[in-house]
Amino acid sequence: MPQIVFLPHAKLCPDGAVVEAEAGKTLCDVMLENDIHIEHACEKSCACTTCHVLVREGINSLNEASETEEDLLDKAWGLEAVSRLSCQAVVADEDLVVEIPKYTINHASEGGH
Repeated sequence: MPQIVFLPHAKLCPDGAVVEAEAGKTLCDVMLENDIHIEHACEKSCACTTCHVLVREGINSLNEASETEEDLLDKAWGLEAVSRLSCQAVVADEDLVVEIPKYTINHASEGGH
């Protein structure tokens, strides 16, 4: 089973985490199953960017991003070349290092600012 290192995030994972992941699961599901409560406002249907993550190591082992995912990522806060929507990124056999961005563009959770 691949190992996923989640870098520290002040709110969602203050100490960081290292978890074993089953190949074939999405990064979002792996996080939720391990008490890392990443936002997923569209209920993992690839219709928002609240589950945006940065895959710092191992991104090439993930499935390819769809055109829809890439279009949505253009709207994500802090977009980088290693950005993925965690609800669409499927874990394979390689270890990963994942960073959760500091902000999302979810106006509901940001207090409408």
